Amino acid sequence: MDPLIIGIALVVFAAVALFMLQKRSDIAGSEARALVDKGATLVDVRSAGEFASGHVEGATNIPVGELASRLDELPSDKPVVVYCASGIRSARAKALLVARGYAEVHNLGPMSAW
Repeated sequence: MDPLIIGIALVVFAAVALFMLQKRSDIAGSEARALVDKGATLVDVRSAGEFASGHVEGATNIPVGELASRLDELPSDKPVVVYCASGIRSARAKALLVARGYAEVHNLGPMSAW
């Protein structure tokens, strides 16, 4: 394959990835609170240490690195709202959950958006 085409493809891929990371959250805090009030599962995907230093009341802590092996702790038949410190890990968590068949996953982004 032509190296120029490979280079262009890599630049396009990087631009798309950057755009997706910039839009880290897809739900406002008020919407997330309303969903949780109606029964959505709230998941803090930060580390256990970060969670211990403060978290949203009622959140379950499943660090993003452990999420794939702990899916059995999350109901797949109701909405899930994920958050972290900046929105990057929660975006990864949302992508993983959607890829695993979770139909309604919302990324709050940073905990401060709550």
